[in-house]
Amino acid sequence: MSEVTKITEQELKTIKDQQNKLQSAFIDIGFIESKKHQALAIQVEAEKDLEATKKELEDKYGQVNVDLSDGSYTVAEKEAEPVMEKV
Repeated sequence: MSEVTKITEQELKTIKDQQNKLQSAFIDIGFIESKKHQALAIQVEAEKDLEATKKELEDKYGQVNVDLSDGSYTVAEKEAEPVMEKV
């Protein structure tokens, strides 16, 4: 039977420490990805809510620009429709 050969205790400790560090990084990445997914879902919902509120305000006041610092608004200028010339 052949003799069992081993790496040194320090080498084994180094490898185990590196493996633990790598595993910890994978766990952190998973947590961050989960939080990212939650944040993206919140963003989508907030965008839908904002668009609904904009629609309500447009129905009530027409097309306006709202100053978010004080709630005042001005009527939005309509952009001129591009005129196509016949050549």
